[in-house]
Amino acid sequence: MVRRLADRKEAGRLLAGRLAEHAGDPGLLVLALPRGGVEVGYEIAARLGAPLDILTVRKLGLPGHQELAMGAIGPGGERVLDEGLVRTLGLPADVIDETARREQRELIRREALYRSGRPAPDLRGRHVILVDDGLATGSTMRAALKSARAGDPRRLVVAVPLAAAETVESLRGEADEVVCLLTPEPFVAVGLWYDDFTPTSDQKVMSLLDRARRPRSA
Repeated sequence: MVRRLADRKEAGRLLAGRLAEHAGDPGLLVLALPRGGVEVGYEIAARLGAPLDILTVRKLGLPGHQELAMGAIGPGGERVLDEGLVRTLGLPADVIDETARREQRELIRREALYRSGRPAPDLRGRHVILVDDGLATGSTMRAALKSARAGDPRRLVVAVPLAAAETVESLRGEADEVVCLLTPEPFVAVGLWYDDFTPTSDQKVMSLLDRARRPRSA
């Protein structure tokens, strides 16, 4: 059994093996969460013979502790909050709103940069696989699921190389299927389970999206 992953490329290749049964569906679409999820999603899309696109979401980091998510937002303004954390910390609405506005600006910037004028894909009737490089609390994936559901896809599958076990279980009630290679304990953080977890750059995201759009014969 794999205990650690070399990098996102290896993670995508291994995950593609677990998703092989989805290949051949004419409505199949891989939607990767930028930025790290695009490296994983590229490998999956290439091996399943599916188109690759993005679904940009942003984590709402707790003020003063940005690594801790109090929620996330999606491209259509969808917002998912960790209500328990919000209540426990007594976070005021204006603090949450300001964080959401700031992250929405970054989300819009990334969408414009990565798409370069191309429209978002139509999800109606599609078989969609949502991909990220790992999940801790799952807030960003929940926002992605909420956004994707609004597009009326036929099927929604969550595929990640690793995640906290409780997050995987919680997502099973929100996605049609959840595929996860590793649920290490104690989980602590996604990056601890990769030998190379170098941040994915905007340039890398755009390069992979460009390569995915080229005819395979090229």
